[in-house]
Amino acid sequence: MARHEGLTQEQGKALLWLARETIARQLGLEAREPGPHAARLLDSELQDKRGTFVTLKKDGELRGCIGSLAAVDSIVEGVKRNGLHAAFEDSRFRPLEKKELASIEVEISILTEPRPLIYANGEDLIRTLQVGIDGVIIRKGVQGATFLPQVWEQLPRPEDFLSHLCRKGGLSGDAWQSEHLDVSTYRVQHFSEHG
Repeated sequence: MARHEGLTQEQGKALLWLARETIARQLGLEAREPGPHAARLLDSELQDKRGTFVTLKKDGELRGCIGSLAAVDSIVEGVKRNGLHAAFEDSRFRPLEKKELASIEVEISILTEPRPLIYANGEDLIRTLQVGIDGVIIRKGVQGATFLPQVWEQLPRPEDFLSHLCRKGGLSGDAWQSEHLDVSTYRVQHFSEHG
């Protein structure tokens, strides 16, 4: 499921295969047949440096999500690294176990370059955000956090979205109203094993 133009569905399937295969190898499981996926991973578009996130879900619930906002790695390398981090190093969850892998759904998000959002106050911030489209980064000094655009599905009201994001970043839930935060937005192209 692509959120905007960019990579092809075939490239997305190859990245999903790569993330699952990288996690499976780390768990000591036998390699699966790559089919057309291995060759697709050599596509020049997948060598571009982009921010990437890998999200793991189990029974529809979050089971791990790690990524990088900055374009420090190629898409292929970012998916491999963040897949391992999501499976084994997300501090909110215990490391993934071998027996769980079959029930895990993998999602991948490829990010555009974040852009600063100019706004006057909390009301203006709510008006400026594009619900369901924008990924949002907030920062205040050393504190900060991000929500991928997919989080709008759980928090469709901008006020709730921003309050949860502020709390995730270690700020008060109303910091988006009472303090001037550095806010940036980005878009993603999103691929999922189930849709």
